Parts: sequence; structure tokens; C-alpha cells
Amino acid sequence: MRLPSRLTRPARAVRRSVLRRRRPLAAVCALVAVVSGVQAAAPAPPATVAVTVAARDLAAGAVVAAGDVTTARLPPDAVPDGRVRDPVGRTLAGAVRRGTPVTDTALVGAALVAEQPGTVALPVRLPDSAMVALLHLGDRVDLVAADPQGGPASTVVRDALVLAIPPPTAGAAADGLPGRLVVLGVPETQVDAVSSASLTHFLTVAWSR
Repeated sequence: MRLPSRLTRPARAVRRSVLRRRRPLAAVCALVAVVSGVQAAAPAPPATVAVTVAARDLAAGAVVAAGDVTTARLPPDAVPDGRVRDPVGRTLAGAVRRGTPVTDTALVGAALVAEQPGTVALPVRLPDSAMVALLHLGDRVDLVAADPQGGPASTVVRDALVLAIPPPTAGAAADGLPGRLVVLGVPETQVDAVSSASLTHFLTVAWSR
């Protein structure tokens, strides 16, 4: 049975409208499928590790403040051994460039001599600040004790390694502490001798090499 024309015309209009909308909809679906496929095929972002680095150039002997460090993300194979998560309040053994990870060997402490069995990091106060200013990290020196009563001088320890030269503290002179502190790598067996000489003798250094 044939439908009246007044019914078939609206039906044809609806059909044409559906067809017109089907093509853009199919295109959108195809685009979504392509994008989803690309995303699925794309490699996952590389893994990174949060590392504490210097926020600016830091000088040797500086005490690390909160604003001196920041966090950077590095690939796992670029993360150095001995990284320090929170170095705030620690003293730098050497200068650290901006962006360089802060490690245990960059700070004054036992890590400075970790690869030298039988050696310890010992703070020694040298009375002559001008002489301390001539020292550099990595210098090898002999520690010489001069008798203030005029007795003969003696070498307390030979070939000590200069590990760190902390900056002078503002209150040291007011507290009656002359000179400057120097952190030396000395044989463990010589710690008592060096400590005793620092109390009773005038200590100086001679460059050994």
C-alpha cells in the first residue's frame, strides 16, 4: 500500500537530515579513533628522579641555606651516587656550580675521606689566618708544631690533605679564637697527636707536594 504524499515527504526530509549528519559524525569518530591510536602507540614519558641541585653558584665553605638549593628532575642514569636530599645547614667543602647536584662529597664530613681507608676528616685551627688564605682544596701539607716556649719544632703529621676551608665566623675573634679552621684528612692513628698539638703548640703547615 502506498503512503500518501503528505506523509512520505516528511519521512524523506528526516532521512535526508539523518544522512547529512551521519557523514560529519563518522568523520569525528574516525578522527577520535586515529588520535586514540596515536596516543596508544606513543611511548610513555621517561622516568625521572627528583634531585637536590644548587640554585645558584655557591662558594666553598658556605653554609647551605634554603634558598641556595632547588629540585630538578633527572633521568635515573644521570643521578649521581651520594646525592643529599636536604643539605640545608651543612658546610660546602668546595665550590658548587648552579644546577649541579649536591652530593655527600661536596659537603664537609666523613664522605670526603670515604675512599681513603684509615683517614679521617679532622678540623684543625691554624693561628695564622693569612697562611690559611694561601691554602687550596686538595693541597698536601705537613702539619708542623712550634713550641711557644722556644723548643724545637716537630712535624705532627705528613702529607695531610686539605679537604675544606670553612669561612671565618664573625664571633670567633670575640671568643678569643685566633686564626682559621681547616679540615684536614689525616691518618686515624695521628688524630690524638694533632689534637694535642693544637692545644699546646703553634701550628703551621708546609706544602709537601
